[in-house]
Amino acid sequence: MADRNILLIEPDYKNKYPPLGLMKIAQYHGPNGKRDNVRFVKGRDRSALNQAWDRIYVTTLFSFEYPKIAETIDFALQVANGQADKVFVGGIAASLMHQRFLDERRWHGVRFIKGLLTAPPAQSLQLDDFAEELYSDDLSGKPIEDLIPDYSILDQVEYRYPVRDAYFAYTSRGCIRKCHFCGVPKLEGMQRDTDSLTATVRAIDELYGPRKDLILMDNNVVASPRFKEIIAEIRDLGFTPGAKLLRPGTRVPVQRRVDFNQGVDARILCKDKMYLRELSSIALRPLRIAFDHLGVRKPYEQAVRYAHEFGLHELSNYMLYNFHDGPDDLFERMRLNVTLNEELGIRIWSFPMRFQPTDRPDRGHIGDKWTRFQLRSMQIILQATHGVVSGEPEFFKRAFGDTFADYERILAMPHDIIFNREYYENGPGRAEFTDFQRAFNRLSETDRAELLGLLSSRDPRHFHTLRDDADSDALRAVLPFYVPRPKEEWLTVWQSKRDAVSAEVNSGLAEEERVEDAGLDYEDTSETPDAVMAPIAA
Repeated sequence: MADRNILLIEPDYKNKYPPLGLMKIAQYHGPNGKRDNVRFVKGRDRSALNQAWDRIYVTTLFSFEYPKIAETIDFALQVANGQADKVFVGGIAASLMHQRFLDERRWHGVRFIKGLLTAPPAQSLQLDDFAEELYSDDLSGKPIEDLIPDYSILDQVEYRYPVRDAYFAYTSRGCIRKCHFCGVPKLEGMQRDTDSLTATVRAIDELYGPRKDLILMDNNVVASPRFKEIIAEIRDLGFTPGAKLLRPGTRVPVQRRVDFNQGVDARILCKDKMYLRELSSIALRPLRIAFDHLGVRKPYEQAVRYAHEFGLHELSNYMLYNFHDGPDDLFERMRLNVTLNEELGIRIWSFPMRFQPTDRPDRGHIGDKWTRFQLRSMQIILQATHGVVSGEPEFFKRAFGDTFADYERILAMPHDIIFNREYYENGPGRAEFTDFQRAFNRLSETDRAELLGLLSSRDPRHFHTLRDDADSDALRAVLPFYVPRPKEEWLTVWQSKRDAVSAEVNSGLAEEERVEDAGLDYEDTSETPDAVMAPIAA
């Protein structure tokens, strides 16, 4: 029953890694599988309307991308001419918000797949043999989850994933922990080992040619009882420190690297030097360690010191915030990395990741110890640095302050000033900045708390109305500074600073080493265009 038309759709959000699930489905249907005609599109590609499709698959990623996901599902139904039984939706968001998708009346009949496709294909895809659905008799085939990703479909779209030239694989799935902020326990369950990494790499080599990097997407590889065997396997595959790949027909070899892109667990790393000794024996760059709250400071710091001892000097970490923490907790974690950088002579890049409930369809969650205005301020600072917190002392002090009091004050500044620090501190806006500081310094602690409450109570477009709600003359005097200027007034300033700032804040960090998503493009206001960076570091 070959030669059927299969359409794969990924919503047109920005993402770092290609859609591994769709790549495996492409392998199932493609020339090495059912020999169907497979097409991959990103977003609502209108050309897909020109053909009849036997099945349409839609992948989903982050739950907060729900609006784009919804548009894509609606488009898939349009492509299917309203035949909902031809549309299959899976992935992270479809699993974590499964009931919400099922409850949407306009999608009645669409199959929403929860979790991994670890059962035989007909079972995983909920196919009805009585209705004689396509491949509904495939009850003993290899699970789609275990198939080799089909890299060839990536050439069908113009979008270029920042990480593309890599083997994408797992050596384990699931996790031993059940962190409340994480969706892995719901998606993958308890930790377990997967099939041979060597077999996966060799199969990709045979089908699509060698890849430069090895991206391992394990959630907690150091918790695997096979950890040392996994590292030995990586070495045997040629990913040792300094390893290079020379492709046929080329003269210049490229540097290879290994990346455990979900990070490794400091609470395990700190228990035995063996873990960092083993990790130092592969081409690991960077070493990613999660630093989710100050409660893990001691194991985190010990893990960093062990890493330094074994020559791992390029580190990166994820810093969860907006969960049970407050601004003071986040600042102390960021500041610790600066201290460790100075003391050990290493480079730690931090990526603050704003917590959002895994089943929430937007990015609007506000933690108990944060305010909406402070979260937006933090986002603006990170937009200026492309989501990166450098451990270089002078840069850090400039962006975040040297003490928590400095940081707290920056979070309370007008967003125009945060976005345009050089303009206000050393440029044409200096007089206005001086007036703001004078007015802000007159505020009492009670006034400052009320100020954050007022600024968090409405959209910046309506800040001009806040004076009517202020309880003190000091508050009424400072509030006009928070009314944002029209974008048009800033365009010239932003454009003149853009290129210089980009070069300064990103020096030494490759695009492929950044995080998947830091929520930098999310806009809950109309203050600034997504594409413009703030010249904090100018």
